[in-house]
Amino acid sequence: MQRHSALALTVCLGAALCLPAATNYKITARYPVPGTGGWDYITLDPAARRLYVSHTTQVEVLDADTGKVVGVIPDTPGVHGVAIATPFQHGFTSNGRENKVSMFDPATLKLIRKIDVGKGPDGIYFHPASKRVFTNNHGTHDITAIDAASGEVVGSVKLEGDGEQAVIGADGLIYINSEDTAEVVVFDPNSLAVKRRMPIGVARTPTGLAYDASTNRLFIGCREKPTMVVMDAGSGKVIASFPIGAGVDFAGFDAKSRGDGTLHFFLEKSANEIEVEAALKTQPSARTLAFDAGTGNIFLPAAEFDEARPAEPGKRPQRAVKPGSFVVLVVSK
Repeated sequence: MQRHSALALTVCLGAALCLPAATNYKITARYPVPGTGGWDYITLDPAARRLYVSHTTQVEVLDADTGKVVGVIPDTPGVHGVAIATPFQHGFTSNGRENKVSMFDPATLKLIRKIDVGKGPDGIYFHPASKRVFTNNHGTHDITAIDAASGEVVGSVKLEGDGEQAVIGADGLIYINSEDTAEVVVFDPNSLAVKRRMPIGVARTPTGLAYDASTNRLFIGCREKPTMVVMDAGSGKVIASFPIGAGVDFAGFDAKSRGDGTLHFFLEKSANEIEVEAALKTQPSARTLAFDAGTGNIFLPAAEFDEARPAEPGKRPQRAVKPGSFVVLVVSK
C-alpha cells in the first residue's frame, strides 16, 4: 500500500502537516527576517537553495539551509508571491498595490522590467511546459499569462473569481481555487480556455490547494467552516473532508511519505482512504508555507504582533508586527 502525505496549513495562527510519523516533526530553527510589516507567500528555489519571503514592499531572500539574508528585491508594493522560471533565469513578483509584476534576475536580484497585469495580482506561479508565468488578479477576477522568457503579456484567463493557490495536474492543466465562488477552476495554460468548474459544496472560501498525481486527488483548504476537502481532480467528486484550524491559506503535498498555530498532517493511505495523522503547534500568525521535497523541511513565516485600541468604536484593534519578531520557522524531523 502506498503511503503519501498532504500538508494542509491553517492560516491566522500557525500551520499543520500530514505525514506518516508526523509527530516526529518539530521546529528545528528560526531564521530572523529584518524589518516589520506584513507578508504573504514564501517561495523556495530548491536548485539555488534560496527562500523568497514576501514582505510588504520588498522581498527578503534567505539561504534555505542557514537562514542567512543574501539579498533584497526592493520596490514591490503590496507583494504577495514570487515565481522562479529557472530555465530562463528569470524571477517574478506579484505587486498587488501597483497592479504590476516585477521581473528580476535571480542571480543578482536586479530588476529587469515591470509588467502591467490585471488589478490586484496575488498568487503567482510558473508553468514549465507552456513556458508561462501566471498571476491571479483579485481586482479583475482573471489571470494574466506572461511569457517567462520575454516578460510579455500573452493573454488572460476568464476566471470569474478570486484565484488563490494553483497546482499543475497530471494532464498538464492548471487547477486553481476560486476563493469567492467556492470552486476549483481548471484551465488550459496554452489556450487559456477554462475547461471545467468543480464546485466544492461542503465548505467555502478555498485557499490552500495541494495535489497528488498518483491518485489524481486535490487537497483543498477552506476557511469558512475550516475544512480540508479531498476531491477527485477528474470528476470533481468530493471524497472526504476533515476539520482543520481557522484561517487556512496554503497547502502542500509530500510524495515521499515523509489560523490557530497548528500544522495539520493527513495520511493518504489510498485514493479514497485518508486519515487525520497528527497536528503540530507552530506559532500564531504562521499561515503560508514552502515545502522542500529534497530535505523534507517545511518553512513558515511568522511574527508576533502588538495590538492597539481601534481608532473608532466597533472597529478591529490595530495590529503591528513587533520589531525583531519576524522569522521563518523551519519544521523538520
